[in-house]
Amino acid sequence: MKKTMLITGASSGFGRETAKLFHQQGWNVIATMRSPEKEKDLSNSDSLLLLRLDVTDKKSIEDAVKEGLAKFGRIDVLVNNAGHGTLGVLETATAAQIRQQFDVNFFGLIEVTKSVLPIMRQQKTGTVINVSSVGGKLTFPYCSLYHATKFAVEGLTEALQFELNPLGIRLKIVEPGGYKTEFTGRSMGYLGAGGLEDYQAGFDKFVAKLKDWPLSENIGEVADVIYEAATDGAEKLRYPVGHDAAPMLQARQQMDDVDFKKMMVSQTGI
Repeated sequence: MKKTMLITGASSGFGRETAKLFHQQGWNVIATMRSPEKEKDLSNSDSLLLLRLDVTDKKSIEDAVKEGLAKFGRIDVLVNNAGHGTLGVLETATAAQIRQQFDVNFFGLIEVTKSVLPIMRQQKTGTVINVSSVGGKLTFPYCSLYHATKFAVEGLTEALQFELNPLGIRLKIVEPGGYKTEFTGRSMGYLGAGGLEDYQAGFDKFVAKLKDWPLSENIGEVADVIYEAATDGAEKLRYPVGHDAAPMLQARQQMDDVDFKKMMVSQTGI
């Protein structure tokens, strides 16, 4: 039987490449995004369905899941990929900015997952893949809100294994390192130092260092790993990907809190 996957945030970056890869591999693909009418790279076909889904809009989630199920009859893999980043000083963040960060990366992920789980429970099989980040296991300066959401995704996913594995549903976390995507553009909320002089010098140093940070360009690597997580059948939770992912995660695991903080301060120039 032909399998079906549903992915959020398929309009660019990891999401678009993942939708294309699954489709090329013969899957039915429900590719969701906030503005499918603007999509030019993916197009509707017998095995690919473009749908509107905004993870902060519960009705759009329910409608997309219902329409995808009506077309393909099942959902075997859910890829929670939609994401939002916030860069800047926590003290400057408004309540709305804080809420948006959590609504997209955490609460929205939960709502999408809850909408798909009844289908997987009825099928008695399924895989939920949450796209986290190395930022779900370690931290960078001035990204506190983003890290808070990704740490939450890691804990949520790990804990859900106990609820869902007995029902035939696997949980997976994909942890990309740094990649050149639109995440740092339209998907990034910029707080800055908010005009607070106490923070400005450190923030400026970090941003200057960030411009020269070596980022991976082959975002197809992430799509490949998401596909691996969906198809390997392994009792494996975490899938780091990217030239910097494994070294950073290993360094964090081997260092105590103080030494890791010192290393990060040294590398980021703050």
